[in-house]
Amino acid sequence: MSVNSIWDLLGNIVIGFGVVCMAFGAVSLFALKDFYPRLLIASKIDTVGMLSFIIGFALRHGITFFTGKLFVIMLIILVMNPFVAHIIARSAYDSGYDVVDVEATDENLEEEGTA
Repeated sequence: MSVNSIWDLLGNIVIGFGVVCMAFGAVSLFALKDFYPRLLIASKIDTVGMLSFIIGFALRHGITFFTGKLFVIMLIILVMNPFVAHIIARSAYDSGYDVVDVEATDENLEEEGTA
């Protein structure tokens, strides 16, 4: 087994980890009921999934100019994604979008007998 095939295997494992994280995150988006937790999960899917893809591609290609461009993209994602998610959440909160207390809503449904 050559060194290149080991790096390819490691790259494929990291890319597979990114795919699994994105799949679990996509399922979580349907499980959550409120806007704010969905926004949090969406930003985590984007950050973890894309960073795993970029690191996996970098491992597969070795140290090249392409890898340098990938790391610049990775830095942009690391800085911009939390910033943009915060701006979206803050603008929703400032616009009057209420934070729903899911536990209180579930208790109200149980008292009414509809749960």
